[in-house]
Amino acid sequence: MTDTTARAEQNNTLAGIGWMVVTGLMFVCVTGIVRYLGTDLPAVEAAFLRYLIGLLLVLPALYGVIKARPSSSIVSLYVVRGLVHGVSVFLWFFAMARVPIAEVTAIGYTSPIFVTIGAAMFLGERLFVRRIAAVAIGFLGTLIILRPGFQEIGIGQLAQFAAAPFFAASFILAKKLTERQDPGAIVAMLSLMCTLALLPAAIAQWRTPTWEELFWLTTIAAFATTGHYTLTKAFGAAPITVTQPVGFLQLVWAALLGMVLFGEALDPFVFVGGAVIVGAATYISHREMVAARHPVTPPAVATKG
Repeated sequence: MTDTTARAEQNNTLAGIGWMVVTGLMFVCVTGIVRYLGTDLPAVEAAFLRYLIGLLLVLPALYGVIKARPSSSIVSLYVVRGLVHGVSVFLWFFAMARVPIAEVTAIGYTSPIFVTIGAAMFLGERLFVRRIAAVAIGFLGTLIILRPGFQEIGIGQLAQFAAAPFFAASFILAKKLTERQDPGAIVAMLSLMCTLALLPAAIAQWRTPTWEELFWLTTIAAFATTGHYTLTKAFGAAPITVTQPVGFLQLVWAALLGMVLFGEALDPFVFVGGAVIVGAATYISHREMVAARHPVTPPAVATKG
């Protein structure tokens, strides 16, 4: 690996980490608004309207995808991702309205376990010890927050647990799509496919939303669409096993949001677990930057001829 290549990889790693931090901030904003809306609007309808409005925001990019006539294999990836993501976002909306912000976010961090394993199985990414350790430590921080066996687990928590593997599948498919598709196209097609996937269930439970609800759902769509774009940029810049531990920082912001805006109890376990998670995210970011900074000298046989 030459010095130029090493610097390029280092810059890509830093860019991926930066995009992932921005992604976390966008999704924390989404979390707060969904929590504010509560349970008055059916979860599947709220999820449908969020993606329908998001679709309107990305129509130019969608037109570009249609004009480019993607191959049948790419379309198949888009369809499968839309279905699994539609299920996961419905479950997330359902959980978010019923569970404290920090807790639902913490449960969501079981998905990086599935993502890391899936990336190794389906994307061929190497499971370096430092990457496995960062995810494992982040998950330990999540267990500190949840304290399984010491508190009751309700339907909201179960919904979020069920959402985790679906989100993981969606992330892996997004990573696969970044190899051949533009981030804007990926986000546009996600909006289209999720809108279609959620439409039948939304019609079955339809309740006409108020103007205030539509305003907040539009705001959610803006933040979430931006978040999906930055998430796709992160996946395109760095290995998915690098970006996932950085996403754990979102838990800390979510806990602070719930405490400040919604008066959710100050749980010391949230901050102890959050400290563990921040430590894991900081460690993996530092180690990946150090690894990218030092070029690897090719073996002697490779320099001959």
